[in-house]
Amino acid sequence: MDGDLRQGGGVRVGGLREVAASFVVPGPAGVAIRDRLRVSDADAAVLTEVGVYLGSLAAGDLAERSRQGLAHDAAGWAVRKRELTGRSSARWAGSITKASHDQWALARRGQAAHMAWLRGQIASIEARLARPLGAKADKRDGLVRGYASRGEWHAKSRRLQTLKTRLAVVEADRAAGRVRVVRGGKRLANIRHHLQAAGLDEQAWRERWQAERMFLAADGESGKRFGNETIRVTDTGRLSVKLPAPLACLANAPHGRYLLDAAVVFKHRGQEWLDRITVNRAVAYRIHHDVARGRWYITASWQRAAAPTLPLQAALARGVVGVDMNDDHLAAWHLDVHGNPVGEPQRYFYDLTGSTQHRDAQIRHALTRLLHHTRRCGAAAIAIEDLDFTDATSREKHGRNKRFRRLISRFPTAKLKARLVSMAAEQDIAIVAVDPAFTSRWGAQHWQKPLTTPTRTISRHDAASIAVGRRALGHPIRRRTTPPPPHQSDGAGHRTVQARPDTRRREETRPHIPGPRTGCAPPGHGAKAGDQGAQHRSGHPAEHGSWQQDSLPLSL
Repeated sequence: MDGDLRQGGGVRVGGLREVAASFVVPGPAGVAIRDRLRVSDADAAVLTEVGVYLGSLAAGDLAERSRQGLAHDAAGWAVRKRELTGRSSARWAGSITKASHDQWALARRGQAAHMAWLRGQIASIEARLARPLGAKADKRDGLVRGYASRGEWHAKSRRLQTLKTRLAVVEADRAAGRVRVVRGGKRLANIRHHLQAAGLDEQAWRERWQAERMFLAADGESGKRFGNETIRVTDTGRLSVKLPAPLACLANAPHGRYLLDAAVVFKHRGQEWLDRITVNRAVAYRIHHDVARGRWYITASWQRAAAPTLPLQAALARGVVGVDMNDDHLAAWHLDVHGNPVGEPQRYFYDLTGSTQHRDAQIRHALTRLLHHTRRCGAAAIAIEDLDFTDATSREKHGRNKRFRRLISRFPTAKLKARLVSMAAEQDIAIVAVDPAFTSRWGAQHWQKPLTTPTRTISRHDAASIAVGRRALGHPIRRRTTPPPPHQSDGAGHRTVQARPDTRRREETRPHIPGPRTGCAPPGHGAKAGDQGAQHRSGHPAEHGSWQQDSLPLSL
């Protein structure tokens, strides 16, 4: 993806903004694993009844938390928890109230993000309305382009008033501490009015709505048996649930618990999970019903100690794999420590159409192949662009180019980066984020043509991956300027070895050094005097092609 679209990350100087420094992305702070529950009909009926009952309590508690708004305090939280304890249990009440508080806080963060987006849109439209019709943009003076016609100007002025009205409503809600949350999801709630378009009938929709509003989640507690007293999974995989007081009649085990017939087997990270519950460390569980597939799942999650972040130079000590992210594939190329591309470019395709599960599987498969390639290359770091398309889908930035705006809006930048960081941490591979400014443009300008051969076609995205990797390594993106033919050490060939920015005399003319010009043996003398292969012969096997790079830095 062309990184020239990113906003922020530097200050414009002389028409171009400063490139932000690269950094190593911190590793994940938590772990979540999932397993399918092959429950019987009796187990499914009990789980549904418990989930629906606790879901009704969670809905009422969230409504009460929303009504309290900014006036909420610890005393109000204690009152809500006491009321729920009598209707369920102390631990269920704690889980419900904590979930309500987290949901309210999440809604507040979304509210703040929406306000920032509205203000940005208003500022963009006002700036363009202030410009004459048809005026061109002037990036050097910070002037945006004007609208093309009087009709477009009038339509945008009406939209400006709509956005200002919407912003006033959001600001009033935020000042009053009001949030707008739909338990079960706003999208699923809207589908109720468009059942035919969604391919559902009313009964199927109600089953999904009920499943999404169920509450079967419990936080872990260190020191308790197997790390969780409410939803407990033993080291042998036996799953039991603490029933709320009104449903204690459903218990089939001592102490008001219901023991399921289904066994839990966490295949992914199962040993790590087993090590935690064996020493009674906290593990949170969530049970979920997927109505569309007719399956039940259990998700286990826990926090992990933050691993120390490697210094940037240590992460890049063995080179880096530069990656250019696109809407249908990842373009990758291995670079050595001097910034020279090694081997062949790699492309890992994925399909972002279809269901969410299909898109997730496609991304995971592409990232798995990328990580395996990095391990084979011997590199310990992957360089990616620090992309942020939060504002890049607006018409004010890309005009009427709906196809391009739709391409950006569907590109999963946040999900792809989060998955890559999580998966790379398991392989001990560091992720280096670089500023994406002009990587595609400069990569194509300086690397696409020199690396193209009659048997190998280099795309713009392949060249961009080199630019990303070189920026992570601290090298300039452009290739070294080739000296005049008489000054080249290999006759009329190309001397295109790369050097770091701190290497002296890497570009300018070499100064004259008094005394002998070389310390080598005179012609016909020395250890390799009779070795004709060591001479500069046309067709010599060690002779460099026009596209090959020397892996040694040039210090003089």
